[in-house]
Amino acid sequence: MTDTIEFLKTRRSVKPREMSGKGPSSAELDTILTIGARVPDHGKLAPWRFIVFEGDARKRAGNVIATVFARKNPDAPHETVEAEKQRLTEAPLVIAVVSSLKQHPKVPAWEQELSAGASCMNIVAAATALGYGANWLTGWYAFDRDVLTDLGLTADEKLAGFIHIGGKPDRVIEDRPRPELKDLVTRF
Repeated sequence: MTDTIEFLKTRRSVKPREMSGKGPSSAELDTILTIGARVPDHGKLAPWRFIVFEGDARKRAGNVIATVFARKNPDAPHETVEAEKQRLTEAPLVIAVVSSLKQHPKVPAWEQELSAGASCMNIVAAATALGYGANWLTGWYAFDRDVLTDLGLTADEKLAGFIHIGGKPDRVIEDRPRPELKDLVTRF
């Protein structure tokens, strides 16, 4: 258990542009997704699903993002539109976690959305535990209904996040400052 605690105390995100090498194997991806589905889920509703972007699918998704961006920003410079195409291409694997709410008399939407967030965190932790860099990101395109529709989400689904997964960088990455417990904790 000490190793698990130490892992959780030192886990940190890796920027997609700092990921090197290849992504998880098919078996490792299955493990990551299995762990992503093993989260608190009041009512056993599975109020989330996953979209996997690897290989050319990352470029196709980038084209979707860039097309919507260009349509909504007709005066944007060509270089900016081209940069939008790269949103999902830096890491070899990107997993979108889709919050897919289910109607239930005892399980409010908020609990279901939190379950999708827990799924994101489990995916990040699983990828990191397998030795990969991982980062949970959103961005404007994670909230744009046209992008979401073109990526296959239904009108009542939301995106909890894009989890970028790839090889860890060859250098040690400095940790960011973390909040002090004294600033976060009160006692009732």
